[in-house]
Amino acid sequence: MTHRRFVVEKAEIGLIGLAVMGSNLALNIAEKGNKIAVFNRTPEKTDEFYESAGDLKKQIIPCKTIEEFVDAIRPPRPIVIMIKAGEPVDQQMELLRPHLSKGDIMIDAGNANFRDTVARFDRLKNTDLTFIGMGVSGGEEGARHGPSIMVGGTEESWKRVEKVLTSIAARYNDEPCVAWLGNDGAGHFVKTIHNGIEYADMQMIAEIYGILRDGLGKSASEISGIFGEWNKGRLNSYLIEISEKVLAATDPVSGGPMVDMILDKAGQKGTGKWSAIEAQNMGIPATAIEAAVAARSLSSMKSQREAAEKIFGTQAVSFPIAYGPELNKDLELALFAAKIGAYAQGFAVMAEASREFNWSLPMPTIARIWRAGCIIRSQFLDEITSAFTKAPDAANLIVTPAFSDMVKESIPALRRVVGAAIAAGLPVPALTSALTYFDAYRQGRGTANLIQAQRDFFGAHGFDRLDGKDFHHGPWGSGASTF
Repeated sequence: MTHRRFVVEKAEIGLIGLAVMGSNLALNIAEKGNKIAVFNRTPEKTDEFYESAGDLKKQIIPCKTIEEFVDAIRPPRPIVIMIKAGEPVDQQMELLRPHLSKGDIMIDAGNANFRDTVARFDRLKNTDLTFIGMGVSGGEEGARHGPSIMVGGTEESWKRVEKVLTSIAARYNDEPCVAWLGNDGAGHFVKTIHNGIEYADMQMIAEIYGILRDGLGKSASEISGIFGEWNKGRLNSYLIEISEKVLAATDPVSGGPMVDMILDKAGQKGTGKWSAIEAQNMGIPATAIEAAVAARSLSSMKSQREAAEKIFGTQAVSFPIAYGPELNKDLELALFAAKIGAYAQGFAVMAEASREFNWSLPMPTIARIWRAGCIIRSQFLDEITSAFTKAPDAANLIVTPAFSDMVKESIPALRRVVGAAIAAGLPVPALTSALTYFDAYRQGRGTANLIQAQRDFFGAHGFDRLDGKDFHHGPWGSGASTF
């Protein structure tokens, strides 16, 4: 006899994939009062999840087959797919499709490449089914207790899931950190840029840590204390908060600082690289993000770096500025200025993507839903929300009134810190990239006139003239064509 719950009450949403992220998201959904059907490729995993759900069992419908799973959800059925990104998602979609009905919604909540999301929309274009590409930020903790959620899809499909997603999202001043951002790949694109900014933010913090450790001889616990103080001010953020905690942690094996026992090879899963690639594709400079991606790649070359150190030796020059209250303030302001640069670049990339893909991405809304739940959440995002609300058509974050004042205040400190780090031989690629981005962006007349002359010389590419005259090639002579 079929259990009564499958007959009487349908689930409001379904979820496939009960690994850590999927399990945590499912528990979050159930805890917020939503009935949820769950399915995993291995039935044992479904049983294990259900038995560990405690009091939330009453909100969960565990299913052993796809047919049972689909039947347990109220039409039109929203089904979250929480499995490894890429081909496995396509395979799962194909397994689901024969069992779905008109208006049902497949939702990819993984870290998907937005171009894959667009392709999945295209494949469903002439069917009765639809799709949502949903960016979810906040890691395991966010999935369980409240993530930041970025939704891309039709407005109709958004309205079907809005109630559930609003209930599970993180909240900032009682505002849910979830929004519908546009059609097809909009949600996953915004999540990609979020991760690119995250790469830059983390790299910049690591570079400041490197200055304090290698240039100024500070211990992990001392640097933890410095970050803790900064977290009380304008740098207040999740990443500074966790940096303070990890630097204070003790290794249970050696008894020393945990961070000092960790191999200096940073991993990456692709989203940072995608953000840099898309910025390049659109011709939007995102130099701090690109530097952070490159720094992770360079970190993975551990054996090569060790071999190079044997050839060139370690840099023996000490940091040219003594540590004290003044340098402490400079380091804090330098990190703040560089952070502005990374966010400005990320928002500029999103603005161009909005034009290119006809998404009408709402910049104040994006900043608003990043204020809680996500990895880059910070006090800073409240100011970005306000800046874009007051100046929605601003060409760049750094020229909005509020941020232009912040840049003027903090850029001298960034210049001093970068200059001193370079003099001491300390690598600061993301901080340097942020500084040179500012310098290039504010330079009304740059040096590209020489590049245009070179291009015309060797390739007859032509150029525009300052005086507007209709004469677009230089007097290079016949020798130009021989190169």
